[in-house]
This record gives sequence, C-alpha cells and structure tokens, in this order.
Amino acid sequence: MSIETVTDITQEALYTIMITAAPLLMIALVVGLSVSIFQTVTSIQEQTLTFVPKVLSIFLGIMLLGHWMLNNMVTYMVKLWSDFTIYIK
Repeated sequence: MSIETVTDITQEALYTIMITAAPLLMIALVVGLSVSIFQTVTSIQEQTLTFVPKVLSIFLGIMLLGHWMLNNMVTYMVKLWSDFTIYIK
C-alpha cells in the first residue's frame, strides 16, 4: 500500500467524521450559547442548567439524525471494504 493510498483513506475518514459529527456539534453549540445568554441575563450560575439542556438536545439530535449519521458511516465502511483488494497489494 502506497503513502498516497493511506493519505486518501485517512482524508476520506476524517471528512466522514467531520460531516457526520457536525450537526450534533452545532446543536450543542447553539444550545450552550443560548443557555449561557440566559444565565447571563438572569444571573443564574447553576452548572446543571448548562449540562441538562445540552444532553437532551444531543439525544434529540441523535434520534432525528441518527439514521443519516449511521448511513454515512456504513457507506464509508462499505466503500473501504469493497476496495480491500487494492489495499493489500
């Protein structure tokens, strides 16, 4: 296996990871920012107030986007395994 092949596999893997994780990270970012603004406005400094909404929103995001995320990962793995004979040369 050449260095170019390894680089291509790594590049595709990182791209798949970024595309798959981006929606959940954006959800966590928006919810965290919203809760932080709410805490600043109301002067409430409770730590669980930031944690619980993020966890619930991530769970909701996984429920809504889980099929799409899993499909992205499975598609990448099928492509990787279907080209396996190329990699062992």
